[in-house]
Amino acid sequence: MNKILVFIISFSAFQPFLFSQVPDAGSVPDEEAVKDCFWSKVLNTPKEKRLSVGLALSGGGAKGFAHVGVIDVLSDSGFPIDYISGTSMGSVVGGLYAAGYGVDKLWGFGRNIEKLKISRDFSKINVISLVIREKLIDPINIRKFIDESFGDKNFEELKIPFSCAAMDIKTGEKIVFSRGPVSIAIKASVNLPGIFKPIEYKHRYLVDGGVVDFLPVDSLKEMGAGWVLASVAESASRDMPDNILTTLMQVIDIRGGLLAQKSKDESDFIIYPEVSDIKVMEFDKCVYAGEEAMKETYGKMGAIKEKYMIDNLRSFPEGI
Repeated sequence: MNKILVFIISFSAFQPFLFSQVPDAGSVPDEEAVKDCFWSKVLNTPKEKRLSVGLALSGGGAKGFAHVGVIDVLSDSGFPIDYISGTSMGSVVGGLYAAGYGVDKLWGFGRNIEKLKISRDFSKINVISLVIREKLIDPINIRKFIDESFGDKNFEELKIPFSCAAMDIKTGEKIVFSRGPVSIAIKASVNLPGIFKPIEYKHRYLVDGGVVDFLPVDSLKEMGAGWVLASVAESASRDMPDNILTTLMQVIDIRGGLLAQKSKDESDFIIYPEVSDIKVMEFDKCVYAGEEAMKETYGKMGAIKEKYMIDNLRSFPEGI
């Protein structure tokens, strides 16, 4: 649908509102004025009377910190986020934002990643233990960070409805968390299979959800989202993995990305931050990933708004 048609539909559907916003009612507002007025109308409309927006955040290891940049731009532009669902790193970023952590706080986590000692869970000593002693790693620093960030908070207490995905390693079943304690759910969603000890919870043995639900679009629709915006941290770094950890993480990442095609097809708009040059374990590049995502999202913001407005007009032809 071209811009002229957008203008005509918008103008005819919202003529009373538009003229009330334009000083000279005898003149026809230009296309940008129509869009701005309609966008203002959308932002002030309860989600029950517009398409509710779900934000899907993919996995991706360190690349997944790109989601912070996406959220930063969406928040700055006032774009509505009514539901969030994430997998692996997407569950961490999405969960923190849903819990009420501001964008500045999210950036702070990326800048202080070394102080959080998360990379130590992937140290060479742990790799040696994994290979020689055949003992799965206990990621104490990652789990400590999650426990301290969410405490005993339940999903029902979050400021934005949120869900995240994990997999039962015994059955291969996808497990979607949207009720109960948040901390255990996110620890399960980031729990790398074959590397970290499975999370035992309610007779299940849970590992990273990226294997079965790399991009959780279905979960958002089950939660009630009528329009899905997806942030996908693309898999497959251009460099070859150089050890067992990076190899396994990249295999999981690539497989998850391939299985996510259906979810991509069912998304209404997809943002692909250019972070493919970041390895899945390069946590020192988290801020860089977020900054690259900001650039991409700023460049797409006009198109995102336009697509959302058009889809609202189709869904609510009588006007919102």
